[in-house]
Amino acid sequence: MSATPKAVSRLIEAFSRLPGIGPKTASRLAYHLLRAGREDAQGLSQALADLHEHTTFCSVCCNISESDPCDVCSDPHRDRAMVCVVEEPLDVLAIENTGRYKGLYHVLHGHISPMERIGPDELHIRELLRRLEEGTIQEVIVATNPTLEGDATGMYLARLIGPMGVRVTRLALGLPRGGDLEYADRVTLAEALAGRRAI
Repeated sequence: MSATPKAVSRLIEAFSRLPGIGPKTASRLAYHLLRAGREDAQGLSQALADLHEHTTFCSVCCNISESDPCDVCSDPHRDRAMVCVVEEPLDVLAIENTGRYKGLYHVLHGHISPMERIGPDELHIRELLRRLEEGTIQEVIVATNPTLEGDATGMYLARLIGPMGVRVTRLALGLPRGGDLEYADRVTLAEALAGRRAI
């Protein structure tokens, strides 16, 4: 017989299914909500309910949005000749937070990974190709993660897009600002050398 009430156990189990949350963190979150009181718990419950009720996927860029098309796709001031392809919606936020990119986006919702049984058909690649066929986009910036899967996805996209006459570029990779050369690994240093630019 368990000393933990069933409602608490169910919440711990639900939190444990979230990425990056183990059993201990799930338990801490559940007990925090229990101590915080009914109002906080109801606020979280309402936020979770609103998540699916008030969000949709943009039919143009596949990003998560409150409207369709999303604010970026419907903004007349964005550069419509450039599209930045990212793996996840959080990547859009990261790039937007730089304040330096003024083009459009396309969210794949993942990367090609044979180990996870994720192939090109599971990603939003067909939608990207349809956008490119319209002829407005002149450059695709591949901003997939600098991982084996991200690189494979980028190369796959480049092979598909190249014959369409659209320029394909990749985000520069290399040394983080404020880092010391002695702590950089060989691959990072090699990429920094290969991606060097004039000053």
